[in-house]
Amino acid sequence: MSYVAPVKDMLFTMRELAGLAQIQKLPGFEEATDDTVSAVLEENARFMAEVVAPLNAIGDTSPSTWNDGKVSTTPGFKEAFRQFAEAGWQGLQHPSQYGGQGLPKLVGTPCTEMLNSANLSFALCPLLTDGAIEALMTAGSEAQQKQYVPRLVDGTWTGTMNLTEPQAGSDLALVRTKAVRQADGIYRLSGTKIFITYGEHDMAENILHLVLARTPDAPEGVKGISLFIVPKLLVNADGSLGKRNDVWCASIEHKLGIKASPTAVLLFGDNKGEVGPGAIGYLVGEENRGLEYMFIMMNAARFAVGLQGVAIAERAYQKAAAYAKERVQSRAVEGSSAAVAIIHHPDVRRMLMFMRASTEAGRAIAYVAAGWCDVAHRHPDAAMRKQARAIYEHLVPIVKGWSTEMSIDVASTGIQVHGGMGYIEETGAAQFYRDARILTIYEGTTAIQANDFVGRKTVRDGGAVAKGLIAQMRATEADLARLSAPDLVAIGRRLKHAVDDYAAVVDHVVANVKGDIRGVFAGSVPYLKLAGVVHGGWQMARAALAAQRALAAGAEDANFLRAKIATARFHADHILSTSGGLRAAAIEGAEPTLAIPAELF
Repeated sequence: MSYVAPVKDMLFTMRELAGLAQIQKLPGFEEATDDTVSAVLEENARFMAEVVAPLNAIGDTSPSTWNDGKVSTTPGFKEAFRQFAEAGWQGLQHPSQYGGQGLPKLVGTPCTEMLNSANLSFALCPLLTDGAIEALMTAGSEAQQKQYVPRLVDGTWTGTMNLTEPQAGSDLALVRTKAVRQADGIYRLSGTKIFITYGEHDMAENILHLVLARTPDAPEGVKGISLFIVPKLLVNADGSLGKRNDVWCASIEHKLGIKASPTAVLLFGDNKGEVGPGAIGYLVGEENRGLEYMFIMMNAARFAVGLQGVAIAERAYQKAAAYAKERVQSRAVEGSSAAVAIIHHPDVRRMLMFMRASTEAGRAIAYVAAGWCDVAHRHPDAAMRKQARAIYEHLVPIVKGWSTEMSIDVASTGIQVHGGMGYIEETGAAQFYRDARILTIYEGTTAIQANDFVGRKTVRDGGAVAKGLIAQMRATEADLARLSAPDLVAIGRRLKHAVDDYAAVVDHVVANVKGDIRGVFAGSVPYLKLAGVVHGGWQMARAALAAQRALAAGAEDANFLRAKIATARFHADHILSTSGGLRAAAIEGAEPTLAIPAELF
């Protein structure tokens, strides 16, 4: 089965949960009309199904290859990327003055989901380029923006993010790549970067590396890191491409999944280019503020990786549902004269509902976050922009951390639906599981997201944003309680208990982080998972309310709306109901977590 984008559910989520109508009223977004949004999503769905999705399995069996510093991507990737760029998909949500379409992030988000569902390995190249554009638009000089952004937007060039080094891992305080200022104001870089996604490939004319490095007199730790633009090919004054820079791909990794995406080891300053020893780089912003600038790119990437979790879960669900309808095995438990398709077996139905409800919840959290991001950038009121930015930043670690963990569970369940055939590579279900496994690791592990969620997103403001969102959840509870529909009353009851659990953990984190910091951080991942479960349940409850209203108003697509309510009810009973265990783990589970001395492990 090929990928079929869930455009109807995407539009419902955008309109009913993420506030599309309000986003359309923001300055600069007037052209994002309902007709335009629908047309963009439908065309994106067609393109992904016809051009990108067919390359997914090919990329798994015929991955990128390395030879003498050069990388050849999977057959068909280069041509597909050119079509992707020429169709304008790379520039969908980037500024029109640099060749983009300037559409809201809320419109770009479902398109990004479709891209990742279609082909996760392929999607990683545009993902990193989006981050590079965002970083340059925020921290780059006007000259740098004019020189580089148009070529990134039109897909002529692609971008990378160079953080990690062999000795550093996720601890960027240990970055040792050097950048020495020259008499003419440029810098010469030397060092090794690892795990660089699309650090070398053949799909674009040039690659723009954004590199973290230290100047000779920089202070130790993260305060001494600067950010540099290091093009693979130098750019001449007239915009043409010049000499090969001193950056060299030493190898690419052999991985469990996302095999078509080349993960490069890059050597800077190994005297392998045409410019002499030391890769030529250009400072972005000010020296020693590089990590601050790179966080712009990292936050964009973290949101995008969370969306990858939603995307791979959707793809795994579609495949499992299609198989369950076709696979005939065993008689129905209530009795039948012949074997039935396995979708009629109660536990298969439970697994499919778990996959469906989890995916829809993750989609809702991400789309709502995207809407807040648009408000943060475009709302005319400064106070509203500030509030929206705080909410968006609060949601990013939930989108990244919870959705990626969810995707592994959903992809694993998809294999279970297939039974023994799911363990066979030719079926295709195993690829989604292998591809999903990286999502909880890159761009910051789940623990890193959870630590950020505790420290920067909860403790720093005394839990103010979290408590503000909890107040909104309570309002939804009240709306549900006023109704007589049994499903919605049941959802409201589950939501109330879950929000109580969530509020208790927020209070615990704020009250105890100073006195028992190790204990609070020992519960950080359960806290993050609880946040994902409750935020997802809240959005599913809101979806059920919207569907109920539409049914009462005589909406035409009654089956779709009833399915939304049923899926929300399943989420409440099977997923939202796990909040109590997560509360206990976050608040009471620290002592046994830390009880055994390190030497006994």
